[in-house]
Amino acid sequence: MDMGETFSPSTVSGKIGNAIALLACLYFFAAGQAFVPVLGIENDEPLFANSLFDRAPPVYGIGRSRVPLMVNTYLGSLKTWIYAPIFRFFGTGVWQLREPAILIGAVSIWLFYLLLRRVAGTRAAVIGACLLAADSDYLLTACYDWGPVALQHLLLIGGMLLTVRFCQTGQMRALAGGFFLFGVAMWDKALAIWMLSGMFVATLALYGRRVIALFTARRAAIAMAAFCVGALPLIAFNIHSGMSTFRQNIVRDASAFPTKARFIENALNGGGLFGYLEFENGQTTAPHASSSIIERASAKLADLAGHPRRSGMKYALIAALLLAPLAGWAAMRATLFCLIAGAIAWLEMASNANTGGSIHHTILLWPLPQAIVAICFAGVSRKLGRAGLAAVTAALLFLTAAGVLMTNEYHAQMVRNGGAAAWSAALFPLSDDLKARAPKTVFCMDWGMLNSLLLLQEGRIKLYVGSDPVFPKRDLTADDRRAIEWMLTQPDALFVAHTPEAESFVGANERLIEVAAGMGYRREVMAAIPDGYGRKIFEVYRMAR
Repeated sequence: MDMGETFSPSTVSGKIGNAIALLACLYFFAAGQAFVPVLGIENDEPLFANSLFDRAPPVYGIGRSRVPLMVNTYLGSLKTWIYAPIFRFFGTGVWQLREPAILIGAVSIWLFYLLLRRVAGTRAAVIGACLLAADSDYLLTACYDWGPVALQHLLLIGGMLLTVRFCQTGQMRALAGGFFLFGVAMWDKALAIWMLSGMFVATLALYGRRVIALFTARRAAIAMAAFCVGALPLIAFNIHSGMSTFRQNIVRDASAFPTKARFIENALNGGGLFGYLEFENGQTTAPHASSSIIERASAKLADLAGHPRRSGMKYALIAALLLAPLAGWAAMRATLFCLIAGAIAWLEMASNANTGGSIHHTILLWPLPQAIVAICFAGVSRKLGRAGLAAVTAALLFLTAAGVLMTNEYHAQMVRNGGAAAWSAALFPLSDDLKARAPKTVFCMDWGMLNSLLLLQEGRIKLYVGSDPVFPKRDLTADDRRAIEWMLTQPDALFVAHTPEAESFVGANERLIEVAAGMGYRREVMAAIPDGYGRKIFEVYRMAR
């Protein structure tokens, strides 16, 4: 990206570009509304809210009040702070949980538009905003935000925008603001180091002279101080814990590179979440018929489109890379910037043992692919005059329509087949059932329910992980048996488990029942919770002598 050159669009083109970008943001926000109620709450989606409702203290907090600063060793409590007043005034539920994330995603698209307009002009900015808004995986990972990724995109794009503004205008407030946002991004999720390190290397490699020309000790001190203020909770936590963010989360393992590389292709195709968020047709014995006007329109459009599973973005990226030399040196350098930054970020995530193997990690590379396509397509089209404008307009319409159809296909599949086990809407009748029974204690015998129930119950019921003493251990220790005995003797306690078909950790629930039987207890099933699609997802039981 040419950090030194400011593109100043004409008044007419600027207004048209602003209007199109605003429409793209509005589409993104409106499309997100259709997805809010169709899936249950995945266990990681409300993880940030545990410190608001759980009696246990946060991983790291301030003083006796234990104001949360960190959710875990790499995830900060920024989202907790943002949502605390929302939950206080509006209660908890899918709308309160997902609406702010969709809004954050829409704002990130607008900031991306402003960033591209500064570095590549209005035409590239319009292309980039439309492509990003139409990207189904970007929309779904923002809406459900189990990564979490929404704030990461907002903070990193916002930081880039302010940093580029500083490079172009010399405004010290922009420099401080940009690095402050980078620091906040690190606190929000320390995995921001992937993109930050990639952008740092790409900047030095391609804009080293510009950096040297702008460098002064005062500016460096301001940037460093702003970054440290933004990341202060993360810094304080690591000083307090002996750098546990890095000690506990960096485990190098490059053996899965080929598998993890496929997630990039899946994300570019837009279909990386099919079969993960929802059940497929062959897995659903009692599919739902469309009931509302929106659902019927979505199903009809999916039929007319032939149920697409690819958006065409992968081919657009390949074309952009091939056309980059024809787009001019500025576009070529911007493309190299995105490639270097993205390659370094991906190598860091893929070489770590526990990262890079899912879409919610891969999507953190976004919007680099959209930036490459937008900058290259815009650069080449300018050189071709009116013919180029017509060609790039046709390409943009095709890619945008393909992305919208992909998004619609997700919605049609979710309505027809329901959420996958981890995303099942059976969670809501389960929560209602527990609320009606009002037990003193609930033991969750599988992954995928505790955090979600904690949010929906707003901490009214004591929830515990019940699978730890029996899974994955083969031989129970004396401590395990004491823990199991304690669970079995709790007065008015209920156990919640997935059915065998929906289990995440297979065997933990059956193992408890077996061990309990040896201690003289039997299971009494209180309820079996279906999802309405011919599947039973949860069971509620108690243990009696």
